Amino acid sequence: METGTTGDTGRGEWVGLPGGLLRLRRLLLVMWTVPLAAGTALLLGLTAGPPWAAVGAVWMAVLAWGWVLLGRNWRSWRYAERADDLLISRGVLWRAQTVVPYGRMQLVEVTSGPLERRFGLASVQLHTAAAATDAKIPGLAPQEAQRLRDRLTELGEARSAGL
Repeated sequence: METGTTGDTGRGEWVGLPGGLLRLRRLLLVMWTVPLAAGTALLLGLTAGPPWAAVGAVWMAVLAWGWVLLGRNWRSWRYAERADDLLISRGVLWRAQTVVPYGRMQLVEVTSGPLERRFGLASVQLHTAAAATDAKIPGLAPQEAQRLRDRLTELGEARSAGL
């Protein structure tokens, strides 16, 4: 998947997140639901009888439902670099679109936790004077996150920002 935009775009081109974030979230879902299903089935099978072990299948239904929801959520995340601002769009049922003017940005940071580093991911966190307009773009490739941070910093400084 192509990530990032090049040049100074007026209308902006929407860019989706790379697939690493979806793989990470689905792995975490499996790591939680499979042991819960096995534990529930084992505990109920031993204490209440073998027919009750089937209740562990509820966790497998949660796994299937979560798998689909995670995919939909991941596809909803996108961002666009425009001439004067950065747009971030997310959400399936409750859609949210954040517009962060380059001149209002005070801090742009790249973060990466232990699991994110293991999957080769990083997040870009944007801070402005108004807490309501702080924004985050999760699950980017580290090179893209650094490129975006540098570009946003450069554009913020060019527009008299507090960077």
